[in-house]
Amino acid sequence: MKRYMVTLLLIFGLIVIALTIGKLNLAHQFNKEVKQLFSQSKEISGKVFYYEMLSDLPEPVQRYFKHVLKDGQAFISYARLTHDGKFKTDPKKDWVNIKGEQYFTTEKPGFIWKGATAMFTARDMYLSGRGRLVISLLSVYNIVDGTGEKYDQGELLRWLGESVWFPTNLLPSENLQWTPIDDQSAKLNFTYRGLTLFYIVTFNENGEITRLETKRYMGEENLEPWVGRLTDYKEINGILIPATIEGIWKLESGDYSYAKFNVKNIEYNKPAKF
Repeated sequence: MKRYMVTLLLIFGLIVIALTIGKLNLAHQFNKEVKQLFSQSKEISGKVFYYEMLSDLPEPVQRYFKHVLKDGQAFISYARLTHDGKFKTDPKKDWVNIKGEQYFTTEKPGFIWKGATAMFTARDMYLSGRGRLVISLLSVYNIVDGTGEKYDQGELLRWLGESVWFPTNLLPSENLQWTPIDDQSAKLNFTYRGLTLFYIVTFNENGEITRLETKRYMGEENLEPWVGRLTDYKEINGILIPATIEGIWKLESGDYSYAKFNVKNIEYNKPAKF
């Protein structure tokens, strides 16, 4: 009996050591990726936004920028945030709690996100012009490591949609254009590294973006309609942003809401890890 208990303790100890090493390795890799992200982009806060720059944009887009930005706002170079919320890995499964942190660059499109639940840790990124999704069970064993053209498209779309958290990134540029639809919506077009992306963007009467709709790859499957719902606008550092984002797949079998993130903290132009 004593030998049996010793064996169990040894096994338990080995498991604890393996989990600890796994978490340390994942944290080291994440820190390395965040540094790489920030090293690849430049400071652009010398550029300044003025309302007069909006004259050629569709009316609801003008309404949006006048609502969320102040005249004379410097362009945002970097953003970092923390969030909590819920996540669902399958339409038939229950919601699980998730906490995450995320880092963005604007001069060169890029982001990296890490979200952790009780069972898995996910890293989602658009880094060095490539998309990647890594999911690790208990921070030790990678059960998903997705790369390729479909991930490039999906992760760049995520970066573009989440620019509502640093909205100077949505101002017109060589790669980004707005085209009119009606008095409550407009089309956002973005081209980069051979990819052509779009969102159909819906605005409310106040000028807030409330809905983003596009088509993106669901993993490595077919293109599916995707919707982002944006609510709970709050002013942080002089910029009005949605504190809550919900991601929804519009499938033939019905709507699949899989992510509900609530921003807890957001900081600008601090190119370093929390």
